[in-house]
Amino acid sequence: MKDTTPQGTRQVLKEIKRHKSVYVLLIIPLTYYIIFKYFPIWNGQIAFKDFMPLDGVLGSRWIGFHHFATFFQSFYFWELLRNTLFYSFGKLLVSVPASILLAVTIYECARPRLAKLVQTLAYLPHFLSWVIMYGILLALLAPGDGIVNDIVVALGGKGVAFLTDTSTFPGIVILSDAWKEMGWSAIIFIAALIGIDPSLFEAAIVEGVSIPQRVWYITLPSIRPVIVMVVLLRLGTILDAGFNQMFMLYSIPVYSVADIIDTWVYRQGLLDFQFGLATAVGIFKGIIGLLLISLSNWLVKKVSDSSLI
Repeated sequence: MKDTTPQGTRQVLKEIKRHKSVYVLLIIPLTYYIIFKYFPIWNGQIAFKDFMPLDGVLGSRWIGFHHFATFFQSFYFWELLRNTLFYSFGKLLVSVPASILLAVTIYECARPRLAKLVQTLAYLPHFLSWVIMYGILLALLAPGDGIVNDIVVALGGKGVAFLTDTSTFPGIVILSDAWKEMGWSAIIFIAALIGIDPSLFEAAIVEGVSIPQRVWYITLPSIRPVIVMVVLLRLGTILDAGFNQMFMLYSIPVYSVADIIDTWVYRQGLLDFQFGLATAVGIFKGIIGLLLISLSNWLVKKVSDSSLI
């Protein structure tokens, strides 16, 4: 019997058979995404329903955009949006440059043992939960017996309640996030630096180029596509300002500058069992993230050759 399979399909099947071991490994992450990422999309319709667990998703009454209107008309909506965007962009503007600086410093370090030590120490905070990080910050910044306040008082100053003062709390949030994630985020930049052609640096050294000039004219332009990719991916989750961190650090005195969309959803949506409202806010965040990453990708393509697609 004559084989009527299209040439393109035969080629694809041939490649799959050739790399079958790789596709077997793909089953695990594919299963994860199907169960935890794609299947929940079906349940996303409860954002438009008066969801009752006993009635199920299909049996619950349709109420349209009521949950979205509830969120948008909330007294705290603009405050929540302002705080969320402030922390998201603040972390982006601080963490990414700090990660790049750390990666370049480790790469340019002439002492391999020192570079490995610094790299290891920079990684460690990433593996600590925000519960532990809160304990460390409390030991450092507590108004009564915190190490920082002890130094301030010893120098003749007055102790500051860093974690309950609306003027200092935002800075603590942004800097503590950079401290915790800077080393881990630097991994991708270190990998990109290793891929740079060494002959470029050799030629620069022969020409007498200084280290700052090598970094500015060779290193940073060479990893620009990776920097663009990281920034674009971060923009896609710009409304995720860090629930775990904020949930551990914030308190009633700093609600005005600390309450973000995720913490509000936790209180209003989950503690009060308003699952439809929580889902509606999740959809809103997803749409905003999609629009931002698409717009950013389009703008980057207009001014450079780097983009996600």
